[in-house]
Parts: sequence; structure tokens; C-alpha cells
Amino acid sequence: MATLKIPITSADHFQGPESAEVTLTEYGDYECPYCRRAYPIVKRVQKHLGKRLRFVFRNFPLVEMHPHAETAAETAEFAGAHGKFWEMHDLLFENQERLSGLLFLELAEELELPAAALRQALEDGAFKSRVRGDFTGGVRSGVNGTPTFYIDGLRHDGPFDFESLVTAIDAAMSPSKRAATK
Repeated sequence: MATLKIPITSADHFQGPESAEVTLTEYGDYECPYCRRAYPIVKRVQKHLGKRLRFVFRNFPLVEMHPHAETAAETAEFAGAHGKFWEMHDLLFENQERLSGLLFLELAEELELPAAALRQALEDGAFKSRVRGDFTGGVRSGVNGTPTFYIDGLRHDGPFDFESLVTAIDAAMSPSKRAATK
């Protein structure tokens, strides 16, 4: 079974406490229709598990198939540098059918981020190395498509529907952790 080769650090984008019982990591692509399908499922899993789950998102833009994916990831990273990664993450998935340079600027304005600074950051490739670093880490960890999930560092090779993810996450919890949460 493939394992996460790059450990989770404070530099990662995550929701939920660091002390959560289980960490779910997703390598995703903002233009991937399967990632778009997984997006509300992950939200539902997060709501279901609450503080028992930490969710980490890493960029894995499949640029050969998705021409806007890398720029979308850079846009999310720009937002993250301004403390609004998750807001942009959500808006990108919710507007996936409209991904374009113009949309990225519109979303920045919607989040009250400096659109001119975003435009400059994209032109300069200011966040390209961060996105490519995530991608390289994914390749090293055995990611070969999106979305790819890891549960406590082990790749989840099963389906990513709600029931399958919750079952796999529950199985990752130690018996003592499961007993403490009942």
C-alpha cells in the first residue's frame, strides 16, 4: 500500500485540530470533475466527524488534461498567503465550470483580495514552486490521479463516497480512540 512520503507540517493547508484522531489528506485538482464530485463528500465527512478529523488539501494539477488547474492552484495559494485559502478552495470547486483568468480575478475581488496583486503573482509565478512542490510530493507518494486520499498516511484505494470514507476513517482509529468517542 502506498504511503504519504511528505509529512504533514504547519505549512500545509488543513482544517480541524492538529490533535485530531485521524488525518485525511487529499491530493486534488480544481479542474478535475472527480475532485468536484468529492468536494461535497469531504465536507459531509468533516461535518460528520467534527473535531475527530483533520483534513489536509494538497495541489495535484493535471495540466495535460486540465489547462486551468495549475493557475487555479496558484490562485488558491495566493489566497492562502492572505489567510483565505479555504474560502478560495471552496469557490474554485463551486465555480469549476467557469475556471478562467477572469474568474480568478473575480473571486479574488469577492474575497476582498487585491486582484492586481493576484494578476502580478500569476504572471511572476510567485506560487508555482509551492504548487509544484505539492505535485512532486504526490508523485513520490504514489498519486497517479485525482482525487487521491490518504488516511493517516496510508493511501485509500477504495471508493470515495461518504460511507466508504467514513468506514475507512473509522477503521483507522485505534480501538481505544473508537471507545473514547462513543
